[in-house]
Amino acid sequence: MENQQFDHKLHLRQLRIDDYDDVRRIMDHVYPSMGGAWTREQFEAMISRFPEGQLCIEDKGRVVAAALSLIIDSSVYGERHTYNQIVGDGTLKNHDPDGDYLYGIDVFVHPDYREMRLGRRLYDARKELCETLNLKGIIIGGRIPGYAKYADKMRPGRYVQMVKNREITDPVLSFQLSNDFHYKRVVPDYWPADHKSRGYGVILEWNNIYYEEKRRLIPRVKTYVRLGVVQWQMRLFDSFEDFIQQVEFFVDAVAGYNADLILFPELFNVPLIARYDQEDPAEAMRSLAEHTEPLRDALIDMAMSYNINIVSGSVPEYRDGRLYNVCFLCRRDGTWDKQYKLHITPDESKTWG
Repeated sequence: MENQQFDHKLHLRQLRIDDYDDVRRIMDHVYPSMGGAWTREQFEAMISRFPEGQLCIEDKGRVVAAALSLIIDSSVYGERHTYNQIVGDGTLKNHDPDGDYLYGIDVFVHPDYREMRLGRRLYDARKELCETLNLKGIIIGGRIPGYAKYADKMRPGRYVQMVKNREITDPVLSFQLSNDFHYKRVVPDYWPADHKSRGYGVILEWNNIYYEEKRRLIPRVKTYVRLGVVQWQMRLFDSFEDFIQQVEFFVDAVAGYNADLILFPELFNVPLIARYDQEDPAEAMRSLAEHTEPLRDALIDMAMSYNINIVSGSVPEYRDGRLYNVCFLCRRDGTWDKQYKLHITPDESKTWG
């Protein structure tokens, strides 16, 4: 494999105290009207009290997204609680190591990375942490920033129901519902500073189906890999963009089953060759190779956005006057590698050489 220069290098890990400046910049940008960032004292206390619950995604060493949480005893708070009752003074003094639920108190993503689905990746990491700690589930107090447009027309309960029915899309609640969280109730004055939500919070819960009454840690290391193999139907495409749209359909579908890797077949981009000179197959294949780099870049973006590793299936690459058959591995962290086909068939050499 050759050494590559990558646009992104994503890594999921626990937050560290020296990440504060990155976190502060993101929070000040995301919450300018809601108090901005946690103080350094609060941030350090969170990490000191419950380091496993403070997660982040870094890109080349810089934090670009984070999720904060603590453990609570659900019998103490019930469903009618406020954000301030959970977070207290912001130092996680209410964290209860012997509690039964993980409570998500914040998730934020740098605006430049919002198209990469990092929020979903952090939610999945929280679920894995919940399973590892053998907690009953995750509770969050969801915002409903879209409610401001409807506040004069309906009560928040009706708004939530319409979002559940997909009659309305809310930028926060729709995302949380799509991550298997279940609606419990609407709480008034949950977060008074959240004017877009009119102060309301939506209590949501995700249930850990692996929870056992007897406390037992479940290993976080995966013992299996879930692989999705695409059965690709050859069809004509009007443009390269249409082709990429079809590729993304399969990536989205397979990622929806929490697969670790999706495999496309060899020369799955060959329908694009139809626009080139069919009387000269060798030249047509070289023209097809012009799409290889844009295809690779699109697959890298999809791998990060859908949190799945992608194997491209071999495609033509024309370099230094020679035609190669190359396969790309596009990792979900934004890095990639390639492997050239070792044994070219006689027919490939004769037809395209």
